[in-house]
Formats: sequence, C-alpha cells, structure tokens
Amino acid sequence: MRKTMPAAALSKNRLIRRLTRLVIDLNLNRSDFVIFGSGPLLAHGLRRNIRDLDVVARGTTWYRVSERGLPATGAISGAPMALFSGGRIQFSPGWISQDWDIDDLIDRAEIIHGLPFARLTDVLAYKQMLNRPKDRADIDALLGVLRQPNRTHGLIPSGATWRSVSSGIPAIQNC
Repeated sequence: MRKTMPAAALSKNRLIRRLTRLVIDLNLNRSDFVIFGSGPLLAHGLRRNIRDLDVVARGTTWYRVSERGLPATGAISGAPMALFSGGRIQFSPGWISQDWDIDDLIDRAEIIHGLPFARLTDVLAYKQMLNRPKDRADIDALLGVLRQPNRTHGLIPSGATWRSVSSGIPAIQNC
C-alpha cells in the first residue's frame, strides 16, 4: 500500500508551497477549506505531479480569497471561483454541483502535513462521476489503494454502474 507522501516531498511541490504561502499571507482558517481534485492523489503518493490545485472553501476563507483572487467561473459547476498563481490554484465555494455537501467534505478532510485534503473515497466518486479520459489512470490507482484491507470505506462496489438521475448527477446502480 502506498503511504502518504513524505513531508519533505510534499512541501517541495511548487503548488503546495504557493498554497501554504497563501494560507499564511491571507490568514486562512484551515478548517474552512479542503484540497480536492488531484491534490489528494499527490498527498498520498498516487501522483508525482499535478497541474493545479482545486480548493473548496467556505466562510471567512472563501470571503478572503474571493476578495484577493482573480474572479472566474467554474467550467463544470458554473460556481464562482477565485484564482491565484496564474489560475493554477483555484478556490471555489462549491464542488461540481450542489449535490455535494461542502460542509461535510471540509469537516471530514484528512490533515496531511498540516493541510486539509479530501478523502480518497470522495476523490474516487468525483473522478468516476466525470469519467474523463484524463481521470481513468487516477480511478485505477484509487481503486487499487481503496480495495486493500482497511481502506474500503465508501468504495463503490465492483459491478456497479452509473445511471443518470433527475439532478443530473450520476447515481450508483448495482448490476
């Protein structure tokens, strides 16, 4: 089983260093945001590099980044965003759709080397939901890790498929 990335290696990542600097400079509350997208894959050693950091924020943290970042709109969700570091650090007050409980995602975050990362089961659900070609290697890696003993909480059952529901967000259907 892969372990979380050593602190030295994670702290050497340019985007993680930039995010850490933002947290300090803007006095962001670490209990009011979570790193989602591919960031948790980096923290768990499932990815060596990432192109950007997706950060879901609430409360004062969202207010502070929205006041200081470059305003944008999420391509998938249409949610407001605040961009930093040339758009490579992306804060948003939502995640893909309103069906995601942002407070729950943030409250259940894993703290890895002082930063809150989304749980791998949530990352898997997100990547399976979108199922883009660029996500497929990540899905395989996540399934490999989560199928190991003591790592199965929230794992989508094998043989399950996605079906559309009225909300537009796929749901699991057993085959």
